[in-house]
Parts: sequence; C-alpha cells; structure tokens
Amino acid sequence: MTQVQSFERSIHRSRMSLTRPDRPKLFTMCGREWDLLDEVFAPVFSPSTGIALEFLGLNEPAAAAPAGGSFLEIGCGSGVTAVMAALAGFHRVVGSDISPRAVENTAVNAERHGVNDRLSAVHSDLFSGLAENERFDTVFWSSNYVMAPESYEYKSVHERAYVDTGYRAHRRYLEQAPRWLTPTGSALLHFSDRGDLPALHRIAEETGRELRTLRAQRVREGEYGQDMVEHMLIEIRPAGGR
Repeated sequence: MTQVQSFERSIHRSRMSLTRPDRPKLFTMCGREWDLLDEVFAPVFSPSTGIALEFLGLNEPAAAAPAGGSFLEIGCGSGVTAVMAALAGFHRVVGSDISPRAVENTAVNAERHGVNDRLSAVHSDLFSGLAENERFDTVFWSSNYVMAPESYEYKSVHERAYVDTGYRAHRRYLEQAPRWLTPTGSALLHFSDRGDLPALHRIAEETGRELRTLRAQRVREGEYGQDMVEHMLIEIRPAGGR
C-alpha cells in the first residue's frame, strides 16, 4: 500500500488518537503549555504542527515579530499556530475550523496566553464563516493532505483533520484562498508526500493557480512504521500572475 493510498491508516489514527490512554489534557510545545479539549486534533501525536511552526518561523517562544499584519489560519485545531502568530506580532489573527470544539479550544488557548484581544476563533468550513470584506496578509492551512475516496462518508468531524474526500477541500482552498489576500499577501499550504502531489498540481491547473514550493523538510514518522515523509510549504498564486 502506497502513502497516497493509505487513507485507511489515517482514519485508524484519527479514531485511536481520541481514545488512547496517553492523550493529554495539557501538553507542552514551543516552551509553552496548551489545553487540549476532547474531539480536537492532538499535536503531540503528529509532527505536522511543529513543522508548520518551523516553516512559518513561529516555532520559538519569542519569535521575531513581523511588522504587524494579519494572519488567517484554516483548520486552527487547538490553536497553537494561531496563538504563536499573535505572540509573534501579527496585530490581527483569525483561527477558522469546521469543528466547534476546535474553535472553543483555540479561544481557550488564546486566553491562556493573553492574546484574545487580537485573536478570534470562528466556526467555518474553510472561508464560509468569514465576512466578505475581510482580507489577510497571510492565509495558511496545514491541510488534511491524505486523499480519501470521494464516496467515503466521514464518521466524525475529527476525521476531517486527517483525510480529504476527493480533495474537495483542497480544490476549494486553491481556488478561494488568493481571494482573501491583501494586495501583497501570501496564500500558503502545508502539504506532504503522503498526499497526492500530482493530483494537487492538476487541481491547481484546473483552478487557474500556480504552486511554488517555498520550503521542504524530510522527517521520520515512527507511527507510520518509520517512513521518511517529506513536508513542504507551498505558495498558491494566480496562474500567469493574474
């Protein structure tokens, strides 16, 4: 079974991560403590959150502050990336998630770290919960890059953090993300070669987008049987500079 075809394994991991005995209520990342609510993606069981923070330059407790700016995270989960963006100096941060418990979890961690004055969490299916006039300097999604068959029916909202049926969410993200940017903004996607990269590029072509890999990192992920997995940070642009 190839990595691209391993959605069953990801579904199993989703279900196990909710009930495994070592699932914490509180965890440490970036030198800080974070609350983890039930039914929310657990960053401690996957390297993806830590890699995303490193890609974005937000992995240090006192990251160099950007010159203000606004940051939108799609799929905010427990809120680590959104909170770290606010701590790094973004003056406005929005965390969006399709899971109501994840929205609650992000709000809890925003309050824990004293950034709830500039971080808001919204219940949203990608961009559906945002006001039409909102624009951001950075739009970021650490995606559910494993493709599930289009016919697969999610058994819980938590499974959506692990797999994307027919890459429907990826298609919508590639098509819509650039529309939510300021004139100089960047739309970013954290992807992995456990996903179907050729399919992602086909979708980009079909939606009039170009993909450019900004960073890449190979990591050993022991829970996958010691697989070497390549993670990448991809920028999404209108094709031909449109």
